[in-house]
Amino acid sequence: MSNNGILVIGSSNTDMTVKTKALPRPGETVLGGVFTMGAGGKGANQAVAAQRLGGKVKFICKVGKDIFGDNSIAQYKKEGLDTSGVIRSELPSGVALISVDEHAENCIVVASGANGDLTEADIDACAKDIKSCGILLLQLETPIPSVFKAAKMAHEAGATVVLNPAPACPLPEELFKYIDLFIPNETELSTFSGLPVDDVASAEKAAAAMQAKGVGKLIVTMGSKGALICEGGPSVFVPAHKVKAVDTTAAGDTFCGALCVAVSEGKSLQEAAKFACAASALTVQKIGAQNSIPFRKEINL
Repeated sequence: MSNNGILVIGSSNTDMTVKTKALPRPGETVLGGVFTMGAGGKGANQAVAAQRLGGKVKFICKVGKDIFGDNSIAQYKKEGLDTSGVIRSELPSGVALISVDEHAENCIVVASGANGDLTEADIDACAKDIKSCGILLLQLETPIPSVFKAAKMAHEAGATVVLNPAPACPLPEELFKYIDLFIPNETELSTFSGLPVDDVASAEKAAAAMQAKGVGKLIVTMGSKGALICEGGPSVFVPAHKVKAVDTTAAGDTFCGALCVAVSEGKSLQEAAKFACAASALTVQKIGAQNSIPFRKEINL
């Protein structure tokens, strides 16, 4: 990989989505509307977003030796991703069952499968790519020891390590010092900082707490409000585009992929956040995960 290339290590899922009027309550059966099946997983979504938006991207993940794995690899190749780092597992490929209501809220159940089989030995086998990338983008749908090992390896090699800490789960405190850019949403930031986050002021306090733990810079995604950039000095708020959302699936993943592309092109975090907000605004106007991710030519700034 070139030293301005983006390496994404993360999850690959097949998403099965049902659009329904209301999300079911426990024990309730709801008759839904349209069913769609497509490629998903936070890692894959972010890799595809970065590739479509102009990045040079390699994706490392683990999929099963099944039809879902075959289809995923074929799809990633079609997107133009470098798939030479995709590993086959004896476990089944990951799947996600998604319900989306008429207010664009979603409810997701994930069977991790092969994603949970991404081992530290797999990371060691990918050391050459990790040490030569410009940006390493990580999430938390694969085992934490593997995330930790990849982050430490890339950081020590001089890469910019970006962590989207989703889904939130316990992390070793030592990991934070290897993170150059932390991209949580409000809930995730509250979880990791231990502080309430419900507005810009509280997000700034929680971001400062994370920087005290060793995190470099933060961009806090705040949904339809926008994103808060915390680089150590006065924070900067980048407002979101006002659009009618139909499905928020993959909006955060699009933001992360877009942001890494802009950073790889030498843009400031403020410029990168504006680009990422524009990309996310397009994503929420379509149903689905990867099929809702825009291409570079669609971004109008």
